[in-house]
Amino acid sequence: MAKFAIFYLGGNKEMSPEDAKAHRQGWQDWLGGLGEAVISPGNPMMGNKTVTGAGVTDTDGARRITGYTVVEAADMDAALAMAKDCPFLDMGTLEIAEMMSMGG
Repeated sequence: MAKFAIFYLGGNKEMSPEDAKAHRQGWQDWLGGLGEAVISPGNPMMGNKTVTGAGVTDTDGARRITGYTVVEAADMDAALAMAKDCPFLDMGTLEIAEMMSMGG
């Protein structure tokens, strides 16, 4: 089985405390439904910076990484099938990448 990183991008949607609580519960339910495929539930992220040869800038908006999850799946299609039901898609987008093993 391969490992896949699911990156959460954007998600700057304003929510009431009740809606935020419901969203977190939906995410936890989705994650729980993945069962043992979840290698790491990951963490939310904040304060992104973009580094280029020209310098450092703040990363904001739709391309800002706001979190990640690592799952195990048979292939990319299986990882995509897992991601398609993620409730984060109501407010942002997901990037899925297969993780390469570097040995060891």
